[in-house]
Amino acid sequence: MRIGKAISVSAMFFTLALTNLPTSAEGRGDVSGTPTAADTAFPAWAYPWDPNVELPPGDDEPRRVPGSSATFSMAQARDLYFAPDWHPDDHPPMPEIVARGRKPAVRACGSCHRTEGTGGPENASLAGLPAAYILQQLADFKSGARKASGPARGPVLLMLANARALTEEEMQVAADYFSRLKPKALITVIETDVVPMTRLNRNHYVALTSGERELIGQRIVEVPVDAERFELRDARSPFIAYAPTGSIARGEALARTGGNGKTVACATCHGPELKGVGTIPSIAGRSPSYVVRQLHDFKAGTRAGSLSALMRPTVAQLTAEDMVALAAYLASLAP
Repeated sequence: MRIGKAISVSAMFFTLALTNLPTSAEGRGDVSGTPTAADTAFPAWAYPWDPNVELPPGDDEPRRVPGSSATFSMAQARDLYFAPDWHPDDHPPMPEIVARGRKPAVRACGSCHRTEGTGGPENASLAGLPAAYILQQLADFKSGARKASGPARGPVLLMLANARALTEEEMQVAADYFSRLKPKALITVIETDVVPMTRLNRNHYVALTSGERELIGQRIVEVPVDAERFELRDARSPFIAYAPTGSIARGEALARTGGNGKTVACATCHGPELKGVGTIPSIAGRSPSYVVRQLHDFKAGTRAGSLSALMRPTVAQLTAEDMVALAAYLASLAP
């Protein structure tokens, strides 16, 4: 068992939040087509999304989470123009664009990415990323250079809509805020051959309470330890990432040596501890689901921003199994 820190950030997305967002293939232009059944290399498990999942209505009952004296309701947690601030002492004062967004065009950055930038497996953690890197990603989303493979997932559609609506000043303020935050160690990586069965909760998986189990296969099963706590957008909400037996060692070999020419040692660009260099981001402790999506998107060419030219040859020969191993290893590291 290894414990690392998640750099992913996000929340649950609801049908109401997707109103007025493009859903047709013509209107999207920002995601690739759904892979065919013959595309066996596509890691569909890493791109969870089902807008037809019916969620219980958000109620106004005050709720609490461990380590906080605050109370927020599920209705507040599901409001994408509001970021529940469970631990105000864990971060500097939040800018308005992070705390509440700008209606009706911009959702609160802290709603999906959490007030402390920790996010979740359905998107990215922003805590501690260089401000210049965050700004470049927003520019890539806005220009269409950064897209996503597979189906038009709610988290991607909302990110694209936000990026297009944000002003330059709002982007700078948000980037400066998230870059000042410290990443948290939220992910426990467990290697195993058998995992709890899960259900899809719109954009992420949760473990069944029945205790039923199944073979893991070549995937990572990333689930919140407490599903409700994650849904309440607690930035300290921990995760378990189940990975195939032997993944961490195999991923470490790929990351450290490049696997005899299969790829390039990650430290070449991301630094000796994989915590980033200059505007190049840290990759240590990130959500493994997020990492697999990014590796696949780079390989598929749907992530084609300014720095993608450096990543494209790095991922060209990686198999889906390689991506799982690398993601498991990186998630096991402290950020």
